Amino acid sequence: MIRKLLNEVKDYKKESILSPLFMVGEVLLELMLPFLMAFIVDQGIAKQDLKAVFTYGALMLIIVSFSLLFGTLSGTYAAYASAGFVKNLRNSMFKKIQSFSFANIDKFSTSSLVTRMMTDSTNVQNAYQMSLRMMVRAPLMLIVAMFMTFYINGELAMVFLYAMIFLSVVLVLMISKVMPIFNVAFQKYDDLNASIQENVSNIRVVKAYVKEEHEKNKFYISASNLRKAFRKAENILVFNSPIMQLTMYTIMLLLSWFGAQLVSYGSMTTGELMSMFTYTTNILMSLMMLSMIFVMLTMSGASAKRIVEVLDEEPTITNHNNPKYEINSGEIEFRNVSFGYYEGTDKYVLNDINFTIQSGETIGIIGQTGSSKTTLTSLIPRLYDVTQGAVLVDGVDVRDYDVETLRDAVAMVLQKNVLFSGTISDNMRWGNQEATLEEIKEASRIAHADEFIDPLPQQYESPVEQGGTNFSGGQKQRMTIARALLKKPKVLILDDSTSAVDTKTDMSIREELKKTLPDVTKIIISQRISSIQDADRILVLDEGKVSGLDTHDNLLKTNTLYQEVYETQKRGDEDEPKN
Repeated sequence: MIRKLLNEVKDYKKESILSPLFMVGEVLLELMLPFLMAFIVDQGIAKQDLKAVFTYGALMLIIVSFSLLFGTLSGTYAAYASAGFVKNLRNSMFKKIQSFSFANIDKFSTSSLVTRMMTDSTNVQNAYQMSLRMMVRAPLMLIVAMFMTFYINGELAMVFLYAMIFLSVVLVLMISKVMPIFNVAFQKYDDLNASIQENVSNIRVVKAYVKEEHEKNKFYISASNLRKAFRKAENILVFNSPIMQLTMYTIMLLLSWFGAQLVSYGSMTTGELMSMFTYTTNILMSLMMLSMIFVMLTMSGASAKRIVEVLDEEPTITNHNNPKYEINSGEIEFRNVSFGYYEGTDKYVLNDINFTIQSGETIGIIGQTGSSKTTLTSLIPRLYDVTQGAVLVDGVDVRDYDVETLRDAVAMVLQKNVLFSGTISDNMRWGNQEATLEEIKEASRIAHADEFIDPLPQQYESPVEQGGTNFSGGQKQRMTIARALLKKPKVLILDDSTSAVDTKTDMSIREELKKTLPDVTKIIISQRISSIQDADRILVLDEGKVSGLDTHDNLLKTNTLYQEVYETQKRGDEDEPKN
């Protein structure tokens, strides 16, 4: 795990080395001061040698200046290195997430990935910065100060050895108790982020249904659960400081008692006792820093584990050896296809699907809610991989294609119309980055998006807010259709993508698609029979199985489910009041 994280240091190795080196210099210079202070007391003040006082005093001033310089450089390089480290870490995580399939995303959840990218990465950054400085300073100061105390008086220095053994046992016990709690706490972070993300992205629905209080209560529960988890950890960690302070004061008392006796017996000088007290403070401060480091590492250890889980996750959809990079036609075949969302499950949402679509054919898909219509079409561009059987495009198993080539050849307009902040032309060029304005206008004309874009003051340079909130549902649908057309695909999948437009516009779009894209295979998922009845054939799905595949007229004669849907929608149209 540590090796995986340290790989992200990359271009910041120099700063990561210089920071602890300067910290070593700072500590060594700092620990020379008590020794020089002893000389001032014993050689200068005790002997009333003013020259010695000034000499050693000037030397201490020089040492302090260099110690300050080294400390500043160490802090600067540590900050630079840790910021670069977390930048690389986030870039690697984001790059890895971009390679994830839908199955990988489902495994972690969106909110969990956001927490790992932000909160967990910040925790690891803080731990890395502390490691470059405090993890060097505390142990080095402890070792050197201990050496100096034993050098001054070995018997008196044994007090520190006993104290260190006691504190080490306490720290190990605390960490063993706290680590599992932090693992749970960061899962609560995921829940909190999920609540925030859901509320902000759906704020219009929240306000429309006057659910602000409900959302506040939901957020309060998530925040309270997070607080309880951290409070449970803090209830253990809170004993760290009192135990450290108790140990420190006990050592100070013992040193005062035994040290005074040694001075009175002549075994120690007053200056040595003073330097002993200074080194005692250094040792105790080092122990305090070490305890803080262990707390931070315990917390960041849980975060690091979650980050490495993302970095180690293998995408479920990858290119095979020697993938194919060319697709000549939009012919599609489902051959004995079954699919389940969870690996190893025997509960399939699609069961034994078999049918063929000829290149250039228009296929409508209809079925009850939950009949896996979207799942079926998601298998064509390999958003998911089949569990059993095979999906073929142009006679080749989709798993044998280069993923990017396949998805470039299959344009899919999803149920949820997603637009990104920028301009209309920026969003259109998601379909084709090199598309000219004329190509954008032509795609918009086919999708009937030009009807509302042309009257805008800035037309195709009009701004689009995040999520396209400044456009209606029907307008967003038409823009996403135009965006898909710019890919110039072999297969075009429209997943209920005209549900928010009126029936006249819906029919006009379908006519334009048929006229301008005769060689493109078109798959139209819809809940309205009127949207697909002119298709070459219609596929009827029922609970993940093919109930029928035929023309509109033949299905009305032979397929009971299709007949029921048709009669229900026909009655609904007849009952609708006429204006």
